Amino acid sequence: MVSLTPEQHVFVTERHLATLTTLRPDGTPHVVPVGFTWDPDQGVLRITTRVTSAKVRNIEHHEAVGGTARAAVCQVEGGRWLTFEGSITVSRERDEVLEAMRRYARRYRELKEDPRRVVLRLTVDRVMGSTYMTR
Repeated sequence: MVSLTPEQHVFVTERHLATLTTLRPDGTPHVVPVGFTWDPDQGVLRITTRVTSAKVRNIEHHEAVGGTARAAVCQVEGGRWLTFEGSITVSRERDEVLEAMRRYARRYRELKEDPRRVVLRLTVDRVMGSTYMTR
């Protein structure tokens, strides 16, 4: 389980966007802007998206060929930055979607219901960041 320093925790709960990097089937990076939420109790980042997104296709491709999909989320503001790396999965479970929407509303804004909405769950196993936040 990854734990954040107090400075990292503050930064990851402020309203900032980030980038999500997944790998395409050919191994090249696919980088897109995302909003995400941090669940310190589970060590998980949640990102909501539509089931039709390239992010979902990339993740599910790696799972389909017998691998574990990996991803990175990087949040930057000026000289402050944090990158979270880990395994990523797609959840279509209604309770998980509702939990992600609830957390997203607290950090960003309320989301409208969308039957195509799924949740990307990044189980964090590595955190890198600005030197002053890692001490």
